[in-house]
Amino acid sequence: MKKKVTMQQIADYLGVSKFVVSKALSGKGGVSPSTQERVFEVAAQLGYISKKKVHTNQFQIDRPEGLNSEKQTVLILMPNVRYQTKESTYWGKIVDGITVGLKKAGLGIVILTENSAENFSKIINIKAFLGVIGVGYISTSLLLEVNQFGIPIILVDHEDHLIPTDTLFINNIDSTLSITNHLIGLGHQSLCFVGNNEYSRSFYDRWLGFRTALENLNIETDKKDQFITISGTDNAEDMNQIAAWLSKKGKALPTALVCANDAIARSAVKACENMNIKVPKEISVTGFDNTIDSYADSPTITTVNVPKEDIGIRAVEMLLRRVKQVTAPYEKIMLVSSIIYRDSINTLKTESRGNTVKS
Repeated sequence: MKKKVTMQQIADYLGVSKFVVSKALSGKGGVSPSTQERVFEVAAQLGYISKKKVHTNQFQIDRPEGLNSEKQTVLILMPNVRYQTKESTYWGKIVDGITVGLKKAGLGIVILTENSAENFSKIINIKAFLGVIGVGYISTSLLLEVNQFGIPIILVDHEDHLIPTDTLFINNIDSTLSITNHLIGLGHQSLCFVGNNEYSRSFYDRWLGFRTALENLNIETDKKDQFITISGTDNAEDMNQIAAWLSKKGKALPTALVCANDAIARSAVKACENMNIKVPKEISVTGFDNTIDSYADSPTITTVNVPKEDIGIRAVEMLLRRVKQVTAPYEKIMLVSSIIYRDSINTLKTESRGNTVKS
């Protein structure tokens, strides 16, 4: 059995003291940014910590007054589930914004992608961090493990009723309500939501916005006819499920698909194309998030622009507020998004007989 790597071995490798390695790994002050980064790199190389699970970056900038001078690093918790990675065109941009915000505050960053609460305390010393920013879905067990240390937690695009925290969202309900109302204004009466409302809080809120728009105008909301349940994590599987659903509909196709995100919208467009259903001439399609996928193909996809970098910057501001005002009421902040109109939607015209035709 391979022997466990020790801090002393890391210190010997680098030619520094064990004390320096301990302070660097804990995130405490007294170690230069370059030394801390080198310690993490070697610790990952030697197997002391997982190279895939920890990334570091440290900045030398004046720090705002009132912050704990000993704690110079913020932990970004982003479990590698549901495509929540730095490489994601959605989550990665949020992390970029967090990085900008922390750089401005003169704080370092450690990104942890560990999923297991059991392994969490073995990987990192949570008490050494100024605070935690959780990005995307995080299991209750992991949040409970973090919460027991009593440091500030900010959750982005997620909340857990068992752990009271400050939370940050996009106004998903209002945005999907607006984009659905726009389609209805173009003459669409037969609309379908594409996405799994149990997949994430954002998907659920987007489904609520869609349903609210229909109910406000007394349009029937039969879930069987107006809901394709897919997660959006497997493009090929999503295309197959959408195509199967459309095939069952036969000639009674909806005139518009309101998709929970851009990846799903892109799959919907391809599924329609494979079935010789023209977008937007025969079916209009909308997305959400304004990722690069939304304008990579033709037709370009009408979508909701999510200010991803601004979300990250705002999360840092919320954390700094919480550090300074420990007893302040918890906040739930919703940033306003906007619709970007592109080529994937079409206006329907009404004939004198009352039938709707595609223009």
